[in-house]
Amino acid sequence: MTEQSWLYAPSPSRRALTGQLVWFLTWLAVTFIGSVILKPSPAGHGTHTQLGLPKCYSVIMFDRPCPGCGLTTSWTATMHGNLPHAFAANALGPIIYGLFTLSALLCIYGFVRQIRLRTETKLATASLIVMIVTFLAYGIIRFTQVKYNDPDHVIWKSFQAAEKSTQPDKNR
Repeated sequence: MTEQSWLYAPSPSRRALTGQLVWFLTWLAVTFIGSVILKPSPAGHGTHTQLGLPKCYSVIMFDRPCPGCGLTTSWTATMHGNLPHAFAANALGPIIYGLFTLSALLCIYGFVRQIRLRTETKLATASLIVMIVTFLAYGIIRFTQVKYNDPDHVIWKSFQAAEKSTQPDKNR
């Protein structure tokens, strides 16, 4: 066993470290899916729909991005080595994926060495609060500044329906 530090604490058993192993395996699955299965959307958002997930309701209802819009595209572009596209899709995406990767590697290191990654420290709590506030502030700024002009946006659909109803029927 190692002595306690600001980052790690000794663990009495591997069973107590199951969460660290699950975190690493989650990172491994996300990285596999993002690098092998998904291709980054050229639109900068919507890559998640390749997994059968619906389009973002913020885009459909408001034609604006939610705070998470573009994260899957950003992460996938990062994994494919296209950092300019990754930062364009969501500027926080490569940073968040980098932190996810770092934490996953620390977790598997701790699991192998049988030491627990400490998350109850004031530094960890403050860091998480800063990340959440930054993410939400970035999301609000993007929501007010970015418009997608998505063809599935409810207003565009209503315009298309109105246009179809005013056109003469060519089959008569």
